[in-house]
Amino acid sequence: MHLIPEITESAKEIQDIRRNIHAHPELRFEENRTADLVAQALSSWGISVYRGMGKTGVVGRLDGDLGPGKMIGLRADMDALPLQEHNNFEHTSRNPGKMHACGHDGHTAMLLGAAQYLSNHREFKGTVVFIFQPAEEGGAGAKEMINDGLFEQFPCDAVFGLHNWPGLAEGHFGVTPGPMMASSNTFEIIIKGRGGHAALPHNSADPVFAGAQVVLALQSIITRNKRPIDAAVLSVTQFHAGETSNVIPDSAFIGGTVRTFTLEVLDLIEQRLRELAHNIASAFDCQTEITFSRNYPPLINHANEVAFASEVMSEIAGKSNVSTSIDPTMGAEDFAFMLLEKPGCYVFLGNGDGDHRSVGHGMGPCHLHNPSYDFNDALIPVGVSYWVKLAQRYLA
Repeated sequence: MHLIPEITESAKEIQDIRRNIHAHPELRFEENRTADLVAQALSSWGISVYRGMGKTGVVGRLDGDLGPGKMIGLRADMDALPLQEHNNFEHTSRNPGKMHACGHDGHTAMLLGAAQYLSNHREFKGTVVFIFQPAEEGGAGAKEMINDGLFEQFPCDAVFGLHNWPGLAEGHFGVTPGPMMASSNTFEIIIKGRGGHAALPHNSADPVFAGAQVVLALQSIITRNKRPIDAAVLSVTQFHAGETSNVIPDSAFIGGTVRTFTLEVLDLIEQRLRELAHNIASAFDCQTEITFSRNYPPLINHANEVAFASEVMSEIAGKSNVSTSIDPTMGAEDFAFMLLEKPGCYVFLGNGDGDHRSVGHGMGPCHLHNPSYDFNDALIPVGVSYWVKLAQRYLA
């Protein structure tokens, strides 16, 4: 590793910030304490602070001493998950039912570390914009910040994001041009029939029976309608109907998620889902109400920015520790909204396999969205060095 010595020496200070945030997790659009901590730190380092963008978002602006130039945006997410933590080490969550189970505490701390270093080393031309975003976990906080004028007030030439990645070796980097994370979409299908006595089904229009056919048929979209080379997932995750064993209910509810890497495949899936659900229900004398919600678009990296970021990653970790063709994931990320507005690149930083966890961690795996997860503090100097060198090289 070729890390910046000053950053390595100050890593303990940033670790303390990370663990402070971990111990006080806040859910989407409730990140008030975290936003206060971020704003106070930025202000203490002489960085201009802007509050309230995207409700609880914080933006820091740092102008270089060498005059005006390009503007680069660096983004970290701040929110936690509605999850009860199973760890019991010293920095375990003190807020019941809330947990930093995705590493946003580490992302926020690493970007703060970069802000601190760059505030002390302003020998660059242009501007660094530190974007501390709320509500990545299902709240589309990135879109809210954009709607509030993020890129009008801070017209970045490019924007970059980073996420820790369990399973990827500690300190290794992964990225790919083009689609890297999937779109996130949900559907709800209500099948309305005619209830009645379960012993006299001929007097009813059974929404449970119709719903069962719909669930099976939906998988034909993946296996028979889209091209085999186009990746997509359609998962039915909910089926609710009835209250007792001897009554055919009036309705049934089916819900689930759809993930794709392109909008064209998403359009196809939505169209066929509506057609299949409607026509199958109609065949069994039932009606449907269908809601298809497009939540996050696919995250699509820009080739030039991937090439640029890959050079920086290789400088830090060595080329052998940087994969520039990592497999895309069906997980979703609202940084995708920023990449629709500006060229940029989103990368993974390996979190390891969980051996880093302190004594007292839960017995589950160190995976994202798991109650036994904890961010790997050994990544702090790696992530901070990446942010700093990325900004310095971009504004050189």
